[in-house]
Amino acid sequence: MHPFASIIKEIGRGAKGARPLSEDQAEWLFGEILDGRVPDMELGAVLLSMRVKGEDVIEVAGFKRAMDARTLQLDVPQGPRCVLLPTYNGARKQANLMPLVALLLAQRGVPALIHGRHDFDSRVSPFELLAALDIHPAADVAEANAALAERRLACLRLETLLPGLAQLLSLRPRLGVRNSGHTMAKLLDPCQGRSVRVIAVTHPEYMERMLEHLVSDGAHALLMRATEGEAYAHPRRRPRLMGYMEGEAHELYPQGENDPGRDAGEGCDVATNVAVIRGMLSGDLPVPQPVLDQVDALERLAR
Repeated sequence: MHPFASIIKEIGRGAKGARPLSEDQAEWLFGEILDGRVPDMELGAVLLSMRVKGEDVIEVAGFKRAMDARTLQLDVPQGPRCVLLPTYNGARKQANLMPLVALLLAQRGVPALIHGRHDFDSRVSPFELLAALDIHPAADVAEANAALAERRLACLRLETLLPGLAQLLSLRPRLGVRNSGHTMAKLLDPCQGRSVRVIAVTHPEYMERMLEHLVSDGAHALLMRATEGEAYAHPRRRPRLMGYMEGEAHELYPQGENDPGRDAGEGCDVATNVAVIRGMLSGDLPVPQPVLDQVDALERLAR
């Protein structure tokens, strides 16, 4: 039996009948996917099978091993760890404050790297917003290293860091649903051993999966609920902020109460969004307390 067929036979039996892959099988499979060696028909079967059954924590560990082996690495300046802010969704209804988190960290001397890609016609691209804030994707790792050293802030497209994963994510419009690549993009680490990953999730089942994975992986990270899929704390209600240091979990901030009187930063067009962020940086507008709490938690983890 073809190796892909034998794997599909195990994972393709539905949510109740499927069996998880071993960590070694998962590493091999995801490596083949990232290297572009899985034919289209078999790739579609694998992705939809995993979508139906969900990734087991052992499979996530194997996928991450394959991803880590292929992800380009940056040089983090001496001092605090580099905070990694993934951006893969963009703004839907309210201002995207992820760039504000990065800029506030850089002001405090904590390096921040934004990484991502954008595939949504229905959302405002985070890269348009970043460009309007004079934050442009680096052409390569060397340029990103220089930006981290000089500005404590850099941006890289996923295509630069890990082309195979970017190709996998690009299948979403074609398949109509997320795939395992979207889960793994949150775990991407181009600063291995010197990072604080911000892992912002939307669905409760992924929160449980990440809780388990970060402990078993010995991770250094901040786990939180995303806002419109982006890695910033909702201005009206602080999410629970769970810090992980070498896999040991600490609740840095509990979930806050809903504050309907606080401005959520309505208006997600680029011009309005830029004005909101610049107003907050200048002090003309208040920075939402949940965002300040997130920045404080990240600084603590980075130092």
